[in-house]
Amino acid sequence: MTPNSHLSPSLTVSEIAAQSLGAVRVFERLGIDYCCGGKRPVEAACRDFGLDASAVLSELDLAMAARPANETDWSKAPLHSLIGHIVGTHHVYLRLELPRLSQRLEKVMRVYGQRDNHTLAPLPALLDGLRSELELHMRKEEMVLFPFIEKAEAAIHAGLPAPAAPFGSVANPIAMMEQEHDGAGVALRRMRETTNNYAVPDYACITYRSLLEGLRELEQDLHLHIHLENNILFPRAIAMEKANR
Repeated sequence: MTPNSHLSPSLTVSEIAAQSLGAVRVFERLGIDYCCGGKRPVEAACRDFGLDASAVLSELDLAMAARPANETDWSKAPLHSLIGHIVGTHHVYLRLELPRLSQRLEKVMRVYGQRDNHTLAPLPALLDGLRSELELHMRKEEMVLFPFIEKAEAAIHAGLPAPAAPFGSVANPIAMMEQEHDGAGVALRRMRETTNNYAVPDYACITYRSLLEGLRELEQDLHLHIHLENNILFPRAIAMEKANR
């Protein structure tokens, strides 16, 4: 670790990512999983990627120090504000973009499906499966988990007893949501692998190019989306419940 770094190499990737969107961008650029697989020490993650941990920690320090003054610190913002951001930004994005990606993929398969069979053949099942799982996942969050967290937070702030969880503990649905996040992470990795990191063939038309770019953007948005839930919202909700039993 460099003398100027305040970050310990024993901190997990997710612990660092939770402190700053700047750190998230560094991990994203380096290809280090900070959402589903972020529970390992940053030093181990760097070693797996053949990266110099000291250099990465220095880059993280710089990125975190450059936090814009107006950037929201979601580790301290009210939980209902974080939930509103997740739903209004990431859930809305998925509901708009997933159907568009499905339409583009259908067109690309008709034109290029035979020529690029090795690359494209796995995509329909992967994207359809991911879309179905995410649409159900978001409904469960919006109808059950998120309203309970918001209700509990409001009661605690009003000095009232926290409501009893109909599912025993908030940790129970959270564990299910995290498991579903893991499944989404697997689908994203498989899509990246089958497209050779979303490489665009020289002969690709505009629709083909926009499909691959859209899949890349979907991956980036889902990484941040899952990070906000796994690394910030869920741990804070569990801690709130434990502190007010």
